[in-house]
Amino acid sequence: MASRRAFLSGLAAFAATPAIATAPAASLRPIMRPAGLLAGTIPSVQDLVAEAAIGGRVGCVVADATTGEILEGMNPLLPLPPASVTKAVTCGYALERLGPGYRFETRIVADGTISNGRLEGDLWLVGSGDPTLDTDTLASMAAALRAQGLHAVTGRLMVADGALPAIFEVDPSQPPHLGYNPAISGLNLNFNRVYFEWVRQSGDYTIALDARSETLRPAVQIARMRIADRRDPIYTYENIDGRDHWTVAREALGDSGSRWLPVRRPSAYAAEVFATLARAAGISFSDIALAPSAPAHATVLVAHRSEPMEVILRDMMRWSTNLTAEVVGLKATMAGGQRPVDLAQSAGAMSVWMRARLGARQAGFVDHSGLGDQSRLRPHDMVSALVAAGPTGALRGMMRAQPMLDQRGRPIADHPVQVAAKTGTLNFVSSLAGYARLPSGRDVAFAIFCADTARRDALTEAERERPEGARPYNQRAKRLQQQLIERWAALYA
Repeated sequence: MASRRAFLSGLAAFAATPAIATAPAASLRPIMRPAGLLAGTIPSVQDLVAEAAIGGRVGCVVADATTGEILEGMNPLLPLPPASVTKAVTCGYALERLGPGYRFETRIVADGTISNGRLEGDLWLVGSGDPTLDTDTLASMAAALRAQGLHAVTGRLMVADGALPAIFEVDPSQPPHLGYNPAISGLNLNFNRVYFEWVRQSGDYTIALDARSETLRPAVQIARMRIADRRDPIYTYENIDGRDHWTVAREALGDSGSRWLPVRRPSAYAAEVFATLARAAGISFSDIALAPSAPAHATVLVAHRSEPMEVILRDMMRWSTNLTAEVVGLKATMAGGQRPVDLAQSAGAMSVWMRARLGARQAGFVDHSGLGDQSRLRPHDMVSALVAAGPTGALRGMMRAQPMLDQRGRPIADHPVQVAAKTGTLNFVSSLAGYARLPSGRDVAFAIFCADTARRDALTEAERERPEGARPYNQRAKRLQQQLIERWAALYA
């Protein structure tokens, strides 16, 4: 059982450790220092940062979450990469512009007349950008068509994907094979990822690419894979004739394995999967084609509505799904009257919104997910946003509980400090922002941004997936974040 006395003792013990030679950077604004004996026994923010020795820069702020009173800070006005903490801002942006009850709708419409189960004309699959659409849902829609008696289409299967701009990838600086860096379109499927699986049999490999879901595994041709006799790079990618062509290094495969790969033409991917499922249900087409929108006079045959926005955002915060963040951010920008051509333009609109709505004078985002390392946010501005959202508001309810850990990294049961926050992690970047309920019941809002941008910028493309030193950096940064929260709990309860 943890107690306030226990973590006070731990912090006091830290104060007895030798001083670190490297001095931390000076604060950009005066730091409020609690008076009294207790304050003298607990290491300062500067001491904690120096002991962590993570390199780069650290900025942090803590404030009373109800009154907004700034309690303490270090480099509070220093713009740093927020990483996935950006998603907390995107939540507020989407909730205000779209509302908690907003739902995406995917429709199947008919442009023609239906007689005796035969459509004389084109059948349209119309997307609205739903980031949660999956293969099981498409299968249910195909089954609903068949249940209406449709079995033949004289025209084509048309796919309308103009609800959102077509974006090839979230962050061009990332390695091409990372599944969390997908393409975006008005029709998204399975988070725009394809499942690659391999097994060695009789000295060679059997490989498969499919659009798997909970119950189905339809094979796809939009993505192709070839095993290459090499050591490095592990993956290569080319867009050839509108298809994703991958190669993988034989030496990297082992006996068996699997991974999700990004899809770069998501509308064509969704079209292929739906056509496969529809044909399995007994519905045939003459051809498949893409277009921005369906005819206004087309008749709706089947419609699928997503979960409400508040549920989608809660899941996004829990699983930190980049596709969801980018889609809801783009939708929120469009709801404000703009038609962005790319993520940077939409993220710029979110930056303007945050500056105008929350007084964040230097907010500058390049996307809505935090994957791009060129985004910049000041800890002070993030805390101002958290105070504006309120300690009992919808945003806090969407954040995950962050357990306090012991020296071995294990969650401490019944710890007196309750933290709900959003984490953010890139190579040599670690951020944490949210709310902490102190033992006295007081709520504070905090933001802690750690970044060694020089070390990150020096990485080669081959080093970016698992660079040496990134894991220890992240571990030390997370330990520092917990120590800061413990300090604030001891002093400001």
